[in-house]
Amino acid sequence: MDPSFRIVPATTSKSASVKDTANSLGLHDTLQFGPRTLAVEVKDSGLRERLENWDETQDNLKLTTLRKLQGMHAPLRLLMERKIVAANPHMPALPQSNIHLDILMGRDETIEPVDVFGGMETTEPQNIHSDMEKKLKM
Repeated sequence: MDPSFRIVPATTSKSASVKDTANSLGLHDTLQFGPRTLAVEVKDSGLRERLENWDETQDNLKLTTLRKLQGMHAPLRLLMERKIVAANPHMPALPQSNIHLDILMGRDETIEPVDVFGGMETTEPQNIHSDMEKKLKM
């Protein structure tokens, strides 16, 4: 937990240009550095990285606010409860839903595709006996 009141994830600046791979004439040296790619040369706004870090930043903000308002015990207790609930024993072949962790993370009021489909669209046919044998290492 990084104690900061940042609402939006920080931007990471990545830049690449032909200057890094230029030869003596100022052109891209294909033989030494390979062919040019547009993905490397286009300036990335960092939106993808910011969206990937959005939930983590929001959670960090909530924990920091809790720490400032109620003291150090509040975020530690919440993180401890999350860790205990995340270690949810379940039958391996059956779909797993961890509503307790969703409540502690504040995701209980949102509906995602996993909530509707349960992740069953990509799983193999169920064989509970062999899955339990693998889990118990029999």
